[in-house]
Amino acid sequence: MQLRIFFLLTLVFSFLNCKNEKAVIRIEERKPNVLIVFPDQLRRYSAGFWSEVPYKDLAQGKGDPVVTPTMDRLAKNGIVFTNAVSNFPLCSPYRGMMLSGRYPEQNGIWNNCKVGRNESLRDDIETIPDLFFKAGYSTSYFGKCHWLRNDPLFDKDGNYVGSTESPGGHHVNQYDTYVPPGKSRHNIEYFYQALKDEHFNPRVYSNDPGAIEGKKDGELHLPKIFSAKNEAEKIIDYLRNERGQRDANKPFCMIWSMNPPHNPWDDENTDLESLRKYYDTDKFPEIDNQLVVRENADLKVAHYARHYYANVTSADKYIGQVINELDDMGALDNTIILFSSDHGEMMGSHSKTGKNTFETESLGIPFIAHWPKGIKPGTEDVLFSVPDVLPTVMGLAGLHDKIPSDIEGTDFSSLLTSDNATIEKPKAVLLMLGNSRGVLTDRYTLCLKESKKSWDKHEVNTIDEAYFYDNQADPYQKNKIKLEDNPEVSKTLLNHLAVLLKQTNDPWFQQKKHSDLIPY
Repeated sequence: MQLRIFFLLTLVFSFLNCKNEKAVIRIEERKPNVLIVFPDQLRRYSAGFWSEVPYKDLAQGKGDPVVTPTMDRLAKNGIVFTNAVSNFPLCSPYRGMMLSGRYPEQNGIWNNCKVGRNESLRDDIETIPDLFFKAGYSTSYFGKCHWLRNDPLFDKDGNYVGSTESPGGHHVNQYDTYVPPGKSRHNIEYFYQALKDEHFNPRVYSNDPGAIEGKKDGELHLPKIFSAKNEAEKIIDYLRNERGQRDANKPFCMIWSMNPPHNPWDDENTDLESLRKYYDTDKFPEIDNQLVVRENADLKVAHYARHYYANVTSADKYIGQVINELDDMGALDNTIILFSSDHGEMMGSHSKTGKNTFETESLGIPFIAHWPKGIKPGTEDVLFSVPDVLPTVMGLAGLHDKIPSDIEGTDFSSLLTSDNATIEKPKAVLLMLGNSRGVLTDRYTLCLKESKKSWDKHEVNTIDEAYFYDNQADPYQKNKIKLEDNPEVSKTLLNHLAVLLKQTNDPWFQQKKHSDLIPY
């Protein structure tokens, strides 16, 4: 009898031990989660860590005096890319490249999606959500989309009816529009879209009735909450999954496209609590070079610095809430976080505001890769382009074999996970605007600007300006160097440009535009 009991107990313990071993294996083999988060119009050096060693020695000029504890935490525990660039520093072209891993001629977006324009992300190409969905991930998207052609498919109250016929025939917004279910949503399972540049009055559409007071997908919801705060709350709710918003047995791939610190920069669209706490007149009595530190800045043009910084700090706070939730869940260590932005902000530099220009304040974007389980903290100086995001995040997630063969970006994941990576770094990356082409190298920025405005549709055959900056000798880009003043450097840069225009099937290459300068 005792022998039989001993035998049964042995079987039970063996069975339990096997179950535990399998559980451990499942935990260890679980694919990493992915969170890609990018506030809109956040310039590279608007983060506190750029004023600290070692980062300040790697910056092109001074970092802004902005309070960003979350970004600082990500930077110091992740890898900071010191040369990440928005190849086409504009909202929609960035999203087309980031989502698809392809340059504009291949993804369909050559300008901001807007009423009267045909720009639209192609439905027939695979994007980050498509590919991670196919790989067994729960996919979600929160925030600004801005990748779809803007057609009048709404009723007068902003509800989607899918027709231009009455009650349709209306737009919900001049620039962005709702992305309906179907191919244009690219296998995003959980969808929470916020549009329009009114930070305390976002227009929201979602396929989760529980997140929009019981409304249906396509019915307009107006939460009247600061958009970053609202989205953070919805993301935390999604992560907690108390209503079954996702499959808890799958890893998640989430994209969060936050609207702040994008303009407008006024009291009605600013987190004034952050402004008063960190940037009010008791801290900075004047808009002077203590607040606006870039040496090329016009202080009168930069009059909105307090509001811009306040929304940077506010965005940072709400991103921090999501990261803290991941930490509390025990999921942070195995979540790949890619933190970036779609483009920068001039804020008075060269007497300009906004983006859509080839100066560093517009082109330079933050890019931080944070994954405690998979990468060691440090810095990386590779010239990193927007189409590189898709293959790099797939590589980090162990999905190298699922990267489509026609992707134009480069998988740089080995630079982050291996001390002996042998991948060749690019010597130059392509820059684009509606009226300009150029290249960025580790030292120079080349610009060929046509004799028209960036948004003009008519063709021109003349170059208005052809110059380059020496970013090493002239970090604030105060001196444009004419091509004829340094033929040797100009020749090298123009050769890079010719190669990249051909590689990306750019219209300039197709038409052999400005072949008197560009050696196609």
